[in-house]
Amino acid sequence: MVEIEDTFEKLRFKKDKFISTKRAKPSDRIETYGPHLVRLPKSAVPEYLRLSPYKQFCWHIMGPIVKSKNLQDEQLEQDLLEAHMKIRSEEYLSYVWMSTIIAMVVGVIAGIFIGPVLDVFLGGGLFLYGSGILVAVLTPVGTYFGLKFSPNMKASSRAKKIDKKLPDAMSFIAAMSSADVNVDLIFKELSKQPLYGEVREEAEWITRDTELLGIDILNALQRAADRTPSEAFRDFLQGVITTSSSGGKLKPYFTSKLKEYQDNRKLIVQQKMETLGMMAESFVTVVVAFPLFLVVIMAIMALMGGMGAGDPIPFLYAIVGIMIPGAQAGFIFIIWLINQD
Repeated sequence: MVEIEDTFEKLRFKKDKFISTKRAKPSDRIETYGPHLVRLPKSAVPEYLRLSPYKQFCWHIMGPIVKSKNLQDEQLEQDLLEAHMKIRSEEYLSYVWMSTIIAMVVGVIAGIFIGPVLDVFLGGGLFLYGSGILVAVLTPVGTYFGLKFSPNMKASSRAKKIDKKLPDAMSFIAAMSSADVNVDLIFKELSKQPLYGEVREEAEWITRDTELLGIDILNALQRAADRTPSEAFRDFLQGVITTSSSGGKLKPYFTSKLKEYQDNRKLIVQQKMETLGMMAESFVTVVVAFPLFLVVIMAIMALMGGMGAGDPIPFLYAIVGIMIPGAQAGFIFIIWLINQD
């Protein structure tokens, strides 16, 4: 009996030893090392906001000009936010302008040299001037519009990816809601699931707002609705906000949305299957039957002398070597685009 009491006494002593808190020294008290300002180096930014060396160069050169003009491009700022491009609109504008200037210089130099080269091989004075001017003009114009609308295209690409993964993510959300999990925890768990792609990134931003920035869940959902590029996801978040604000239950709302997205997916899959069926019929007609009939007709006409003095062999080579492979490549590209969507 004495040994058992000694054993429990040792366990109690070890437990107290491990859970006890050390007393802070006078120099470690909150008055000395409590919340206080920390001076950071000049121009210090978070690691994920650091620009590439080329963009830093563009910002140092064109940044003062962009700031002096005080241009407020709200559409570009919204596109950058929706595309999740971690760069300010002023920095991106300086990058666009500097790249356009460099492209202009490169285009002028290329235009000066490309004109004589084309003139040597093709001849004619029009090639000497026209091609050089065309290259000098199209290079900076293409660079400017390509970079200017790049965030918008990335945002559109993200919207398609979100819409593609939204039905699967809604299944996860509905399952979590059926277990009476809070909305903030639902999006937190969703942010840990890489299976849901871009929807997971949207959930990560919502969790960042609630846990890191201290924003309540309804305002965090409203911020997510304002910055998402997907109309379907925005409509879903607005529905969550409206249902929660009006005192409704989210479980039936999630279930109805899940059924809606599943029905939409079935309709989209059915439309794609019909499109692929039509493409298969067109492939048989255009790529298989038509070249075969054309070859047979040309061969018969050549035997009967209907082609005059012309030799049918080059036409047959063109059909077999250019027309048929080109048509097959075109159909493959169209089917690939359909599957990508």
